[in-house]
Amino acid sequence: MSYLKAGFLALCLTMLLASRMTFALVEVPELRARVTDLTGTLTAPQQASLEAKLKVLEDKKGSQVAILILPSTQPEDIAQYSIRAVEKWQLGREKPDDGVLLLVAKNDRKLRIEVGRGLEGAIPDIYAKRIISDVISPRFKGGDFFSGLDAGIDSLSKLIEGEALPIPEPQKENISIDQLLPMLLFGGLVSGLVLRGMFGTFVGSALNGGLVGIIVYWLGTALFGASIIGFIAFFITMMLGSRGINGYSGYPGSYGGGPGSGGWSGSGDVFSGGGGDFGGGGASGDW
Repeated sequence: MSYLKAGFLALCLTMLLASRMTFALVEVPELRARVTDLTGTLTAPQQASLEAKLKVLEDKKGSQVAILILPSTQPEDIAQYSIRAVEKWQLGREKPDDGVLLLVAKNDRKLRIEVGRGLEGAIPDIYAKRIISDVISPRFKGGDFFSGLDAGIDSLSKLIEGEALPIPEPQKENISIDQLLPMLLFGGLVSGLVLRGMFGTFVGSALNGGLVGIIVYWLGTALFGASIIGFIAFFITMMLGSRGINGYSGYPGSYGGGPGSGGWSGSGDVFSGGGGDFGGGGASGDW
C-alpha cells in the first residue's frame, strides 16, 4: 500500500507540474519602442515607418500609441493579455490617460485595440471594432500585415486628432556626445591648462576631470558614463607634464571615445509609458 500511495502522490505531483507548464502565461515584453514585433513579421524599414508615424502623433497630440505583435496570447484570451500589457506599459500620459495599444496575436489570428480611459470618447468600442473589421482585418487576410497596421494607425490617428487633449509639452532636442566631441576636446584642453596653472598638477587635473564629467552628465549622459569621461579627462590632464600646450600634441581622440561608440550617448529616442490608465475600453477581432 505504501508503494501505491507513493505512486499516486508522484502522479498527482506530475499532473500538477504539467498543468502549471501548460497554463503558464505569456510574458509581457519590456517596452522599448513604439513598435514591438516578436514574430519578425515587419521588415526594418516597415517598423521604422510605423515608429516615425506614431512619434509624429505623440509630438502633435501627446497620445502614446504602441503596436505589439507576438505569436500567441494563449492560454489567455487576447483581451486579458492586453490588459496585462497596458498595465505594465502604462501607455499615455497620466492625467489624460490617452494611450492606445494595437495588439496582434499572429498565430491565433486575433487582434485587439485597447483604449485608454481618456480616449474612450474619441475611440468608442464600436469605432474600434469597425477599424478592426473594415480596415485592418481585410489587409491581414491578404497577408499584408504592414498595410493593415499602417491603415489602422491612420484611422486611430484621425480619431485622436479630433479629440481635445492637453497640449503636449515640447520635447527637448537631445544632443549626442558625438556632436559635442570637438567642443569638449577643445574645452577640456583649455580648462586643463588654466586649472593646472592655477591649482597645480594634481588639484587642477582633478578639478578639470570633475568639470568635464559634470558637463557631460548635464548633457544627458548616464552618471556612470559621465564619471568615466571625467576620469579620462583627469588622467590626460595629469599626463600633460610641464610641456604646456604642446603636451596636447599627443592628446588622443578617445577623450570622448567611449561614448563615441553610442554606449553613453544621450541622443537616443527612448520610448516609455507615461503612466496612463486603462479601463478595458476597446474591441477585439480576428481575420
